[in-house]
Amino acid sequence: MNRIKKGDIVGRISYGKDIAFVVERIIKTHDSKFAILKGLTVRVQADSDLDDLELMEPMQIAEHVKMLEENVAKRIQGHVQERENKARQLFREKAIVYTGKILHLDGDKKYSEKSNRYYKKIGLNAIVKNIPERKQPFYVANLLQKYQPDILVVTGHDRND
Repeated sequence: MNRIKKGDIVGRISYGKDIAFVVERIIKTHDSKFAILKGLTVRVQADSDLDDLELMEPMQIAEHVKMLEENVAKRIQGHVQERENKARQLFREKAIVYTGKILHLDGDKKYSEKSNRYYKKIGLNAIVKNIPERKQPFYVANLLQKYQPDILVVTGHDRND
């Protein structure tokens, strides 16, 4: 068995390595060791006994990321196609299309950037701000007043910092 350490990319054996995780830290107790895990491609945090973890090979990681990106691309394309169809129908009916403005606050820079890319691909009017979770309460009122969004999305509260 390979020794698992902080920064390794692993999968949980008991879950069929369905999600690739980065080992955030390893915690030792009096009788065992477990890892705190952060999703590599999805916004999730978990913990696991070290015995249930297996290092993922670079090819496995690349395939995992490729499959996720293909799935996201298909979903985005489906959404874009649906919007185009609705827009054509509304144009024929001479209706006005308004999607609203989104303000998205996220405590994780990586996921803020990813969310912003997806909003742009879909063609949504979104403002994404990367603000640490503990500071978000101090910024929300001012940002709501400044941007006057129709939708507020607040993510990133899965951590204890």
